[in-house]
Amino acid sequence: MYYIILSIAVLVMIYVLITYMRIRKMPEGTPMMVKLAGIIRSGSKTFLKIQFRTVAVVVVLLAIVFSVFIETWSGLTFLLGAAMSSAVCILGMHSATHANVRTTDRARNTFSVGETVKVALMGGSISGLAVQACGTFGLVLILCIRGGVDPAASGYGLVKLSACNPTIMMTTTYALGCSIVAMFNRVSGGNFTKAADISSDILAKVRHDMPEDDHRVPNVMADFCGDNVNDIAGNCSDLLESYVATIAATLAIAVSVFNKSEAAKSLFDATILFPILLAGCGLLSCLIGILIVTIRKMGDNPSKELDLATYISAVLTMLGGLGISYYVFGKEELYDSFKLGWISPFIAALLGIAVGVAIGKITEFYTSGDYKPTKGVAGSAPEGPAFLVTLGDALGSRSVLVPCLCIAIATFASFKICGIYGISIAALGMLSFVGTTVSIDAFGPISDNAGGLAEACELDPRCREITDKLDAVGNTTAAIGKGFAIGSAALATVSWITSFVSGYSSGEPVLNIASAVVMSGAIIGVALVEYFSAMLTKNTIDSAVLMADEGERQLDGILSGTAEPDYNRCIELATREALKKMTVPSTIAIFVPIVGGLLFGLEFVGGVLIGSTLAAIPKAIFMGNSGGAFDNAKKYIEGGNLEGHGKGSAAHKAAVIGDTIGDTRKDVVGVALDIFIKMMSTVANTLVSVLRNVALFK
Repeated sequence: MYYIILSIAVLVMIYVLITYMRIRKMPEGTPMMVKLAGIIRSGSKTFLKIQFRTVAVVVVLLAIVFSVFIETWSGLTFLLGAAMSSAVCILGMHSATHANVRTTDRARNTFSVGETVKVALMGGSISGLAVQACGTFGLVLILCIRGGVDPAASGYGLVKLSACNPTIMMTTTYALGCSIVAMFNRVSGGNFTKAADISSDILAKVRHDMPEDDHRVPNVMADFCGDNVNDIAGNCSDLLESYVATIAATLAIAVSVFNKSEAAKSLFDATILFPILLAGCGLLSCLIGILIVTIRKMGDNPSKELDLATYISAVLTMLGGLGISYYVFGKEELYDSFKLGWISPFIAALLGIAVGVAIGKITEFYTSGDYKPTKGVAGSAPEGPAFLVTLGDALGSRSVLVPCLCIAIATFASFKICGIYGISIAALGMLSFVGTTVSIDAFGPISDNAGGLAEACELDPRCREITDKLDAVGNTTAAIGKGFAIGSAALATVSWITSFVSGYSSGEPVLNIASAVVMSGAIIGVALVEYFSAMLTKNTIDSAVLMADEGERQLDGILSGTAEPDYNRCIELATREALKKMTVPSTIAIFVPIVGGLLFGLEFVGGVLIGSTLAAIPKAIFMGNSGGAFDNAKKYIEGGNLEGHGKGSAAHKAAVIGDTIGDTRKDVVGVALDIFIKMMSTVANTLVSVLRNVALFK
């Protein structure tokens, strides 16, 4: 069965490469379009190339540490995870920087929304399907080489400190390799894109009353590069990490549950096989969903087409999951925790899928310009930025309750139905069709770039109308993607925490939150989330100020006609500042569990994980939804929907200020918090065997 899933992953990879070649064969458009698209592509490639030089050093050093102290082969699987995550980033960014200009050209030549959507979705599908295919391939490859999971096996590092299960440790370090690339991508990519975006908006819309994406503003090209660096490459590595980490946590929990029960070995094998088969089924369902939507003739409603891809993928995954649950568990004598018999894992997965869809719809309600909350934020703009920002903050806070309620219900219900194994299966259910989710999410930045190119190249206004329609939908899909990411991160982190506590508990996994050491850790965890958020925000604003000053300096000559925009100068500045400020925030999540465990023990680390998770989930939802509402409130006004307050008005400038505040929230802090809590949990699980009996002040 492992080899069948491996074959599905290879099949999807082949489809991805074929789609990439199809995109490359499409025409790029006018000479100006070709020139600007080349600048975007070159700037994005340069940024990733320089970033990966730094990441490679950290990754190699950690790989050596893992092989020496944790498990002999875990360093190699850590490198494999980092390589898979990097490959997905590079492929996703390359496809997006080729699809953006082709999307613009298709709009320019056809003036058809349906035809334009098809190109953007094809470009996005390369990212989405590559995420799920590569993640599945690497993980299943490890299981194939190891011959599955032996719950009784013991492994050591080159220095024999403490025993661990070798296969579980390999899958955990594989997930950690994905995590570290995701963290660096989100921290540096967020700084790059938002420093460029904020400085570009301030220069064009606030200081000089120029159109958005005006090619005379030198920061514009850096902004376009940033869309690909963060929203494509960063998002790919983020969701890949969530997907892989969830499967790895499920395998670790299966070993923990089996070792504490008298169940037969065949039942244990079933608990290992089920998540792998569900992941493979989801991957195949995503391929079918994307194929059906991109082959058929599309209408003029982009949201309808994107929703159709999601519904097809989700329904096929659910039907496949039901069959897999019966095939794997139908003839086994089950654990007592399987309250509904063989169907229990399927119901847990169904809960995860339902929560994913629900969070997406809730996010859409609070962030889309089609609904009352965002319209209300836009309606407050004539009163000034203070009113708009205050109302947007209230919207963000209000939007937290229902998603958190959904996550809590899914966690509780899946536990009651299928024990701690059910919690991880619920997380996997949410991520089982991540290929389609990321494809639709990547649609957003591709459409955003396409619209920017239409503006910068001064194409027919009808072309810009089409790309603006796609961009508005893309903003909503991006907001939904952020909600989906934090929801899946919450369930995945709960799974990792459960696995972590099981790793050092002799009986039922229990973490006494009332104990002084756990409570102390929880307080530190909450504070870490705030400190991490503040660090990212300050770094981004510092970079934005430098970029705005550089852009202002250049504009003096550009507007007087004595100079041309030096796009490369702004791209280089954004790159240098982002890379200079990425290392400290990116490594906090690695060192906190290590230092905390060495000083105060594993219960303290458990408290840190609990505190940081409880603080990060609502904060990330608030950041994503308030930022999304600010962005779409600005677009609502720009679309002429607020009578008497169009582009360039005081109300529009107030909305631009709100959007500037929201930029750092939704695209820097919010998206990094989910990786922060997952990465700490993964590191803690990696080190649990070594730190079990080590604590200086225990």
